[in-house]
Amino acid sequence: MGLLDSFEKGLERVVNGAFAKTFKSGLQPIEITSALRRELDTQAAVVARDRILVPNRFTVRLNGVDYQRMTSIGPTLIDELTQLVLQHATAQHYQFSGGISINLTEDPSLVQGMLAIDSVSVKGTVAWTPVLEIAGKRYPIVKSRTIIGRGSDADITVDDAGISRKHVEILWDGTRAEVNDLGSTNGSKLDGAPVKRAPLPPDSVIDIGRTRIVFRVLAQSASVDQPFDPRAPDDGLGNRR
Repeated sequence: MGLLDSFEKGLERVVNGAFAKTFKSGLQPIEITSALRRELDTQAAVVARDRILVPNRFTVRLNGVDYQRMTSIGPTLIDELTQLVLQHATAQHYQFSGGISINLTEDPSLVQGMLAIDSVSVKGTVAWTPVLEIAGKRYPIVKSRTIIGRGSDADITVDDAGISRKHVEILWDGTRAEVNDLGSTNGSKLDGAPVKRAPLPPDSVIDIGRTRIVFRVLAQSASVDQPFDPRAPDDGLGNRR
């Protein structure tokens, strides 16, 4: 499956039913992905034999109508775009100087159906933020132990008669995640296979009852950022002072 195919599949989790009809004409979300990929390729700069730097901050300028349609999807669209930028950079052996940021903004000078992208490399510390996607909603993981279930005392309550009150938990130590079934009646699956407790890699899918949970880890900025200077000395770890 290609990157664009992957994006379309991911977008199906966000845009469905009657809402999907709004995307039968006008600017398509996948066109933003294609433009971001072109921006990476166009702006890629070789700063060392084994280091190809690409921008990590993107501003996507849209006509007002397209802006309203895209932002109505919510933050999950930005997550999908960020994930595709990461995947394309990995495939092309590109590197970032800091966390990835993608912002949508209105530009009255653009006609409907057109877009423009501004990008820049900004130095900063990358924080890997774990999130769970459930029924089109995003739930950041903010605790070391997050319980998902039907009961009101779960950290994330899901309206699904096929799951237990406390069905499964996600464990996060700051760098790695695990999934742990809490003795549920109907059990849990990880990427289609029954699971009791197992490591949880990014983009894994957990199925409980009729509910599908997607685990993501997003690259975000963790500190005050500074414009990247490719002439600055390297500390030997790929970081510039």
